[in-house]
Amino acid sequence: MEVSRSGYYKWLKRKDSLNQYEEKRIWLKDQILDTYVKHKVWGYKNRAQVIRNATGVYFSDLLCHLMCKELGIKSKARRKQLSAGSEHEEYPNQLDTFKTKRPFEKVCTDTTILTHKTGKYDWNIYIDLYDHAMISYDLTKSRHGADPGNHHRVAKRFLEEKEKRGYTNLETIVHSDQGVIYTSRAFNSIFNDTIIRSMSRIATPTDNPIIEALNGWIKDELKYDYDFFHCENPKKVIKQFVDYFNNHRLAYSLKYKTPTQFRTESGFN
Repeated sequence: MEVSRSGYYKWLKRKDSLNQYEEKRIWLKDQILDTYVKHKVWGYKNRAQVIRNATGVYFSDLLCHLMCKELGIKSKARRKQLSAGSEHEEYPNQLDTFKTKRPFEKVCTDTTILTHKTGKYDWNIYIDLYDHAMISYDLTKSRHGADPGNHHRVAKRFLEEKEKRGYTNLETIVHSDQGVIYTSRAFNSIFNDTIIRSMSRIATPTDNPIIEALNGWIKDELKYDYDFFHCENPKKVIKQFVDYFNNHRLAYSLKYKTPTQFRTESGFN
C-alpha cells in the first residue's frame, strides 16, 4: 500500500478517536439541544447566532442547519398564508414603505387573542417599525378585540412613551387594521395632531406584514417557550416576555441585535 511505517502508526493511534471536525459537530449538537429546551420556536439562523454570541466559537449557519436536521429539530413556528380588500374611506393605507429613519416614525398596532387555562385574553401591542420594539402593551380578559378600555390604555401608554423618549413633536404614522375599535371616533380622538392614522385594506394582512408575522412568532414563543397556557400569572409572564422581546431576543432583520441594542447603537433614545 506504499504507506510509511510512521504514517501507519500515526493512523493506528488516531483511528478510533474523533477529529476536530467531528468533535465540533458533537459540541454543536449539545449546544443546540441546550437552547432547544427553552426556545423551540427559533429558526436555525437565530439559534446559530445566539450560540456564537454565548460561546465565541465560530461556525456557519449551514452547519447549524445540518445539525438541526440530524437531531430532528425544526422550528415550531407556524407559517401563515397571507391573502386583498378595499381601503378605509377616512384612514387610507399610509405605509407605502416599511423602511424608517428614526424611532416613532411608523408604528403598527394590533390585538391578538392568547389562550390560557382560565380563558382567553386580548393582548394589544404597539410595535415600532424602526427597531421592532414593543413600545406599549395591555393584557385583559378577552372581548374578541373589542374592549375600548384595552385599546385606550395601550394607546395612552404609547403616547406617554413617545413623550418620555423625546419624540412628542415629531409625526408618527400609527397603522392598524379596520377593527371596530380602531375605526371609532372615540378611539381616534385620543391622538393629537402629530399622529397620522393609517389602516390596512379589508382582509389584507399583507398591508401590515411585520406585526402579522411577529404575532405568529410571539404566540408560538409564548406557547412553547413560556408555557403561557399553564402559567399561574398571565400578566407576569407577559411582562417577562416583553422584557425578553425588547432586550434579549435577537432579530434577524436587525442584524442579530436586540431592539434596544439596535436603537442605542444607532444613537437614538
